[in-house]
Amino acid sequence: MNDNVRNPGHENGTAQSDEQLMLAFSRGSTDAFKELFLRYKQPVFGFFRRRIADPAQAEELTQETFLAIIRACARYEPRAMFSTYIFAISLRILRAYRRKAALRAALFGAEPRPERPNLRSDGQAELILRQAVGKLERIDREVLLLREFEQLSYAQIAELLALPLNTVRSRLFRARIALRDLLAPPVRQSTPAVVAEPEECP
Repeated sequence: MNDNVRNPGHENGTAQSDEQLMLAFSRGSTDAFKELFLRYKQPVFGFFRRRIADPAQAEELTQETFLAIIRACARYEPRAMFSTYIFAISLRILRAYRRKAALRAALFGAEPRPERPNLRSDGQAELILRQAVGKLERIDREVLLLREFEQLSYAQIAELLALPLNTVRSRLFRARIALRDLLAPPVRQSTPAVVAEPEECP
């Protein structure tokens, strides 16, 4: 299923925006929440799945995100696009999960599993891409994932990561260049010519 956010229309052909649905939910409409859940369940799951190796844990964090939305619905104000709002919540939950995982590792001496983006792997090409993205610097990797997979705007990414807009642009450019270099086929070194040893003088 595509991770892109769907925005389906209603039976009367008029689509309600995500922000309108969230406002309706904050006023008690459970149908509005169901529609938001249908639109964002897969994108939010994809957000976590690309960053966490365990799909069951990604599913649990997805559910936690929607529970957080339910708990905060009475305080919702449409100050930003709903996609920015929900991914901001997802990012906070992801950071809390990582802090807890690091704390558990420190307390119990367990090695934390590597946190690398986990793209859906249908073959070797996807595995190579996943490994390459995992080698990027964390901020560069986050900017790249938010732009290329969550398809957020530069302004949304800047707001989510608390970065200047120009920094987002430069980080994204740097991430793309680094990823291109990581995915470039290795340069084949030419086999050095065999130098014949001089014949011994009789």
